[in-house]
Amino acid sequence: MNTPWQRFRQRLHTIIFEADTWAGRAFDVTLLFLIVLSVLAVILESVPSIARFHSQFFDRIEWVFTILFSIEYVARIISIRQPIRYVTSFFGLVDLLAILPSYLGLFMFGAHELAAVRILRMLRIFRILKLGEYTSAAALLAYSLRESRAKITVFFVAIFTLVITLGAMMYVVEGRSNGFESIPLSIYWAVITITTVGYGDIVPSTPMGKFIATIIMLLGYVIIAVPTGIVAVSLTTASKKLDISTQACPNCSRQGHDPDAVYCKYCGSAL
Repeated sequence: MNTPWQRFRQRLHTIIFEADTWAGRAFDVTLLFLIVLSVLAVILESVPSIARFHSQFFDRIEWVFTILFSIEYVARIISIRQPIRYVTSFFGLVDLLAILPSYLGLFMFGAHELAAVRILRMLRIFRILKLGEYTSAAALLAYSLRESRAKITVFFVAIFTLVITLGAMMYVVEGRSNGFESIPLSIYWAVITITTVGYGDIVPSTPMGKFIATIIMLLGYVIIAVPTGIVAVSLTTASKKLDISTQACPNCSRQGHDPDAVYCKYCGSAL
């Protein structure tokens, strides 16, 4: 038989982590509204013409948001049977970062402006509004990236090797007299050229340098398509076998379970 404390924690978990009930949905929508307001306040405070006349107002409202988010953070910890799993999770760390800047601001000047990271908490919107289609799409993309990590790693190692080689080559061909003053600077030029950014702060002057630059630019268009193709293949494969629900585990707060799951696939607790 559940004790009053256990029933309270279960009810608190339903309100905070689930949006199936009216209370849970109201809590989550209110939380999103507060997050938007708090980020907007941080943004407006950074405008000198506004902060000059309303600095005290922004200081007070910042502490109001900090206290509310601190209470919410403690409530999330209380509502889970294994709090450490939530604290060390991605959203747990994001929730902590949402309140730390204000407290750090008591000891470090300007630290409270880091509160803009609260916008990361908006990632909860897909679960909060029960947009299951978008939640599944996000999980599908994450799964595809994990499945493609070996190929993407090899690709980036190859690109890293290529830009070092091309940068060193341009340093030899152009030399310091044409702006390529060092190999690191030449590598920087190779990176912005192969990514088709082309700031134009350094340009080749010799015929050979221009020829190499042309080759690098053409390579850039080819290279851009490679990671896209890798992820696209993984997306096609994963979409055939990945289907998840938006339910959160009351023990570890993890999501991403199968629609017919009875137990959490991460900690084994009943859902």
